[in-house]
Amino acid sequence: MSSTKEAEAALSPPLSTEGSSDRDENYDFYKQHQGLEYTPAEAKRVLRKIDLRLIPLLFLIYMLQYLDKNSINFASVYGLKTGTHLKGQQYSWLSSIFYFGYLIAQWPAGLALQKLPVGKFLSITTLVWGGLLMTTPACHNFAGIAINRFLLGAVEAVVNPGFVLMMGMWYTTEEQPLRLEAWYCTNGIATMFGGLIGYAVGHITTGLPRWMYVFLIFGAFSVATGIAALIFLPDLPSTAKFLTEREKAIAVERVAINRQGVKNHQFKWYQVRQAAQDPKTWLLFVMAIGAQVPNSALTSFTSIIVGTFGFDTLGTQYLQIPGGAVQFLTLLLGGYVATKFNGKFHSRFACMIFACTVCIIGSALLVALPNSNKWGRLVALWLCYFQGLGFSMSLTIVSSNIAGYTKKQVTSALLFTGYCVGNIIGPQTFKSSEAPGYHSAYIAMLAGYAVKLAAIVALYVYMYLENKRRDREAIDSQEVEAEGVENGMLDKTEIENKGFRYVL
Repeated sequence: MSSTKEAEAALSPPLSTEGSSDRDENYDFYKQHQGLEYTPAEAKRVLRKIDLRLIPLLFLIYMLQYLDKNSINFASVYGLKTGTHLKGQQYSWLSSIFYFGYLIAQWPAGLALQKLPVGKFLSITTLVWGGLLMTTPACHNFAGIAINRFLLGAVEAVVNPGFVLMMGMWYTTEEQPLRLEAWYCTNGIATMFGGLIGYAVGHITTGLPRWMYVFLIFGAFSVATGIAALIFLPDLPSTAKFLTEREKAIAVERVAINRQGVKNHQFKWYQVRQAAQDPKTWLLFVMAIGAQVPNSALTSFTSIIVGTFGFDTLGTQYLQIPGGAVQFLTLLLGGYVATKFNGKFHSRFACMIFACTVCIIGSALLVALPNSNKWGRLVALWLCYFQGLGFSMSLTIVSSNIAGYTKKQVTSALLFTGYCVGNIIGPQTFKSSEAPGYHSAYIAMLAGYAVKLAAIVALYVYMYLENKRRDREAIDSQEVEAEGVENGMLDKTEIENKGFRYVL
């Protein structure tokens, strides 16, 4: 225990002085209204207003970024490879190259999210990637479409970490799982909606080559949504124009109890060092790699995989819809369980472990079932759509359990670095020489899910034991919740803030 205390002291700055740069951007507003009395009905009304303003916009933006980055999946069966003269592993590289752009932009994106107004920054990037997607039909060779995919990945790198930060800025830790799943579930809706669009595109017989329409339709939707977000998506609770002055104060007071503050624009190097030495950071990194190695089977290669089971071209589109439905329902149900039973049992980790176990069963069936059992293999593929629940819950680990704004965005950036690494590796397991069996890819899926489950269990044990240690010390030091809230508004990390407890 003494070694843990020494490590914490070495990683933390002196607590005696608090300059204005150490404080949350909402600190003065918070202190001005500290102790504000409000009724549960008022808090509920403010929460409803926040939900109505944020969730529909986050829902649309996230659905479109999922559709846009996976548009090559829907276009692949309508002549994309022929139209862009792709050969061999080049289609696989288009999936990986997107994540090279995502990886390189991850760290600048994190810094920009800390320095710039979050709402406006997310809105502008939505506009830009919609425009980029609409230029894809102008690409007629591998080099052209590879550059297009790289740039698309770089711009879309803002979305996931930006949304995770927004959860912590607007919602209490208890409210976050269901709200996060409310927009993350659009992965499932996008799979269904994309399958329907792909099916509709399949009936176009005139005009441009059919693969081009996929990019033009998805890109146009993104541009329109970006314009709407630029007008309506807020930056901070204390500056939100859709709230009255009293409602702003209630909104800030609500999230202050997270003991994480709201937002701090000052980049702090000691929090970077702390993130690098924190076991949670690296367990989240390994978990993300394991989760995303199988991801290409459920995104860029889904149409091709379903086709290898023996279904026709239109079948490869509409048979993705049940998989999307599985993902959608799993995410919403998991978000409900994690929110409804928060504090009654360790609901977030229970959801993650359950979802990963189902994915292991699905990928094991893909490895073991004979090629002749096409319906069995299709159901096994649908089971793998449970994976979204496990990964999305890991995002709530960051939004709810990492404090200190710099540390939060660095941890998020490292998690999404692992996300990129897994998505770069995954497409390369689909070797053109193994088509149509792709046995190595299915083995890689199984291995990825096993690594992910091991990382989840290790993270759970670490955080559980740390909570127990802090509880024992709190009995001796008689810490009060108010001190934890104040330290959160002073941008202290969860390691420095002795009043902080991990939400499991």
